[in-house]
Amino acid sequence: MNKAYFESDFNTTWPGAAAFRNLPGAFIQFCHSMHKSNCFCIIFLVIVALSNPLAAQELHFIPAAKAIDHIVAVVNEDVITRQELDDAVKLTVGRLQQQGVQLPDQHTLEKQVLESVVMKHIQLQHAKEVGLAVSQSELDETIQRIAADNKLSLPEFHAVLEKDGIQYSKFRDEIREEMIMARLKEREVKHQVNVTEGEVDNYLHTQKTTSEGQDEYRLAHILILVPENTAPSQIQQRAERAKLAHEKIKQGVEFSQVVAEFSDAPDAKTGGIIEWRPITQMGPTFAELLKPMQPGDVTPVVQSPSGFHIFKLLGRRAQEAQTVIIDQTRARHILIKINELTSENEGKQKILQIKERLDRGESFEEVAKLYSEDTSASSGGDLGWLSPGDTVPDFERAMNALLPGQISDPVRTQFGWHLIQVLERRSQDISQDRRRQAARQAIRSRKADVVVQEWLRQLRDQAYVEYRLDDEHEH
Repeated sequence: MNKAYFESDFNTTWPGAAAFRNLPGAFIQFCHSMHKSNCFCIIFLVIVALSNPLAAQELHFIPAAKAIDHIVAVVNEDVITRQELDDAVKLTVGRLQQQGVQLPDQHTLEKQVLESVVMKHIQLQHAKEVGLAVSQSELDETIQRIAADNKLSLPEFHAVLEKDGIQYSKFRDEIREEMIMARLKEREVKHQVNVTEGEVDNYLHTQKTTSEGQDEYRLAHILILVPENTAPSQIQQRAERAKLAHEKIKQGVEFSQVVAEFSDAPDAKTGGIIEWRPITQMGPTFAELLKPMQPGDVTPVVQSPSGFHIFKLLGRRAQEAQTVIIDQTRARHILIKINELTSENEGKQKILQIKERLDRGESFEEVAKLYSEDTSASSGGDLGWLSPGDTVPDFERAMNALLPGQISDPVRTQFGWHLIQVLERRSQDISQDRRRQAARQAIRSRKADVVVQEWLRQLRDQAYVEYRLDDEHEH
């Protein structure tokens, strides 16, 4: 009863296929829209042009088509077009300008954004291989939640997107891709990250014994990645690059501009910001560096297994230990699921018949053991002590309206039909539970950062990537 958290490939063996694949998408679409004979003539001319530079000079429409859209990178079996890169650059520029970040030169910005688009393609390809997807209903729920978070109805949200020049279909695709990549990373973290009770105890002990342990930090950072098994000469080159970035900062260049130019971290295009987090989440090495710093200070270059880092302290604040008292309810329920085997009407009839038996005085516990289709059936439907938010809204509303001992009328949720009985209520101080939960999350997050970074590096190393952006600039 816990709440649910939320190609057609062009494939042919004829001699001109490779050349045809490299044609701009807009041109191919144009060909398909024409009569077959005309299309064949145009394709023939294109093949001739691609195989004969002199002929290409005569076919003036070829450069014009290339200027519209062409390939700037190849990622395994996929391609990134100039249009896709331009869209990503436009989005990045908008975000950086909103944050007041000074933009790097166009070529540097394009290279940074192209690398992030490459990584997105690699992750989405991997997600497809392992069968990760987002359903339409999940996507709809997420977009509704985004609109609600902005205090907008869906029509109002559509209007805001349109006003900002963002196509709703493209926005949906972006959100879907972000959800898939988030699930992909969480999948890796779940498989590789474990937090023990001993680690939680040590974390909380550190917070009690050091005032710095209760401070939260907001940072900006630069990461110069050093891939695994990198040759010593290449490590030295990366170290020199980190030193050059640090020199630019010392010379007064805006930190965010150096981030955009030098950092290999995924957040480089948004200023390299690390939002508020406890210093104990940063790891011992970084924590020792950050403790004596004041807002505005910049660390020296520091090396870790993943590469070379430079941090700027943006802010520091005390983390308040608050007392948290909540109302909890101990309840039990009987569930009849609605699925392929049980229709809506059948499910409702079953739950009404069960309600009649309870009204006649039969034991809720025994009836739950016999008929409930929830995992709690073996314990008589007992759900234990429930805190606000532990169950879905429809269930929680019905439960909150009951007096101890009272049994609800049938309640419909996304899981099926329920009968709910409240056993007792209490006010509970969950401060310690919350502190342990926060500690567990902080430790997990610190470990997850390392795991995700290493996993992304491995994915990148295993991928075939061919860049054509520099070729474009040369021409």
